Amino acid sequence: MKLLFLGDVVGRSGRTAIVDHLPRLRDAWKLDFVVVNGENATNGAGLSPDHARILLDAGADCLTLGDHAFDQKEMMTFIENEPRIVRPINFAKQAPGRGHRIFDAPGGRKVLVAQVLGQVFMSRPYDDPFSAVDQVLKAHPPGGLVQAAIVDMHCEATSEKMAMGHWCDGRASLVAGTHTHVATADAQILEKGTAHISDAGMCGDYNSVIGMDKAEPLRRFVTGMSKGRFQPANGEATLSGVYVETDDRTGLATRIEMVRHGGRLAQAGPGPV
Repeated sequence: MKLLFLGDVVGRSGRTAIVDHLPRLRDAWKLDFVVVNGENATNGAGLSPDHARILLDAGADCLTLGDHAFDQKEMMTFIENEPRIVRPINFAKQAPGRGHRIFDAPGGRKVLVAQVLGQVFMSRPYDDPFSAVDQVLKAHPPGGLVQAAIVDMHCEATSEKMAMGHWCDGRASLVAGTHTHVATADAQILEKGTAHISDAGMCGDYNSVIGMDKAEPLRRFVTGMSKGRFQPANGEATLSGVYVETDDRTGLATRIEMVRHGGRLAQAGPGPV
């Protein structure tokens, strides 16, 4: 199976890049399934129903969220009626929606997508992410009930993201880190066959501070004082993420390539578009 995972979409710039580029990438790379993390797509904080529809209509098969899952209050009800959106499995026991789902892929194949929040340096003491993911993967072994399993590990610390990759090694097709908006250079297939990257980066304007217009973050760093809210930068965005190929028989990865498309970063991907 040919999979594409794209990191956090930030603001209008990120949404526009998804709309402009994803349909062409799906065709050029013959993608079977696309996951997009959309939790910063609406003004850099959360995901509105209207913006969720835009990303899904552009070619995303599944949208994952994160610690800003319900910053846009309409998502509280929208997620109950839109099964293509997955929120963190350990967000809160009373949270609406689900933390993992099984999706259909071409040829009658099935794809599991799960998302989990880490604990290190995070704003809230979320439940143990390792036991939460363990239960899901034990119930849905790749190569058995599903042909591919994707885990979105949404957290700050690269060490915790790397640990989740090794924890899932041999039991998931891909473990991709999200949340910090800067892609790491460690895309690899682990010893037992799981593709891993500590952070997939963001789909947003990299002439910024993690997707936000530079003025307010710089002011706060330099003076220790704020003058207003962060606002997403609106220059041309780069799509950042990973392309993964898997073996349907085992669900394990056979190839992983970093993806950087459009915008100001050096371009990368599995082939021409």
